[in-house]
Amino acid sequence: MRVLITHNNDLLANFFSPRAVEALAGIVDLKMNGTDEPLRGGALVAAAADCDVIVSDRLAPGTAEVFDRLPNLKAFLRCAVDIRNVDVAAASRNGILVCRCSAGYGDAVAELAIGLMIDLGRSVSTAAARYHAGEAVHPMVLGRQLAGSHVGVVGYGAIGRRIVELALAFGMRVSVYDPYAVVRHGAVAQVDFETVLAEPDFVVCAAYATPETTRMMNAEAFARMRPSAYFVNISRGILVDDDALERALLDGTIAGAGLDVGMGPDEQPALRIARLPNVVAAPHVAGLTMIASEHQAMENVEQVKAILAGRLPIHAVNAHRATRLGLDT
Repeated sequence: MRVLITHNNDLLANFFSPRAVEALAGIVDLKMNGTDEPLRGGALVAAAADCDVIVSDRLAPGTAEVFDRLPNLKAFLRCAVDIRNVDVAAASRNGILVCRCSAGYGDAVAELAIGLMIDLGRSVSTAAARYHAGEAVHPMVLGRQLAGSHVGVVGYGAIGRRIVELALAFGMRVSVYDPYAVVRHGAVAQVDFETVLAEPDFVVCAAYATPETTRMMNAEAFARMRPSAYFVNISRGILVDDDALERALLDGTIAGAGLDVGMGPDEQPALRIARLPNVVAAPHVAGLTMIASEHQAMENVEQVKAILAGRLPIHAVNAHRATRLGLDT
């Protein structure tokens, strides 16, 4: 079996586990990108022409063009949970298996959410920027500590639950909104959407991106928040109306925002919002830790092992349409 890892040199060095590369090299004929460029479209087709399996990074989308032009490809393994850049219907039409990975980055994302709250409440980035500029001015402003503050968490999935656990450990009062979850924790109040916005000092968006949650954080939502409250988004940019957020930050509707995601390139916060003085922004790095990256890369290894053994891999998306593998699904 020949397997292509699409990651370019930068992605391979920083976001894919060397242990996973070594493990794959020991069981298959492994082919690497080996360049500084992403593999997409025709370049991906050319690189994968003699491959049975593709292990794909976020810059190598599985499009209909790719699947239609690779008659020998049996499986397309996405090294991520998010498969929005994979045309599953086209893969299925060609009998190609699509697999995703489980999250593995819940701790990393939840930790960054807490970090953004600390930064916003204590103006850490602002103070650091002043020192970098050679200014040693003591700010005459009191910060906001997490202990004793109130956080509202929108979304109670794996990441939302971890944020709640960490917030409780910091001594915060916690409210949660999620119409599809039942919160069974005596220290956590499950409330409606209006309440999770109106009462807390921090509102953290950790909901899944669905048609229902698209632009849920709009002008009306920000108007419900307290003028002293901070908004934090570590979910997806599509959940937020950027124009409404920008207005709320500029006119004092809310005190500030901490953003790891947005509608900019590669899910990053839009520059026009990130550059505002009451915003702390990170370029979509919440889940990018070595532990989280290794978790997903090693799942790809297990998926390849399963295919070699004639078994259905974990996290298969279209098992019933993967006719090229000839597995009993």
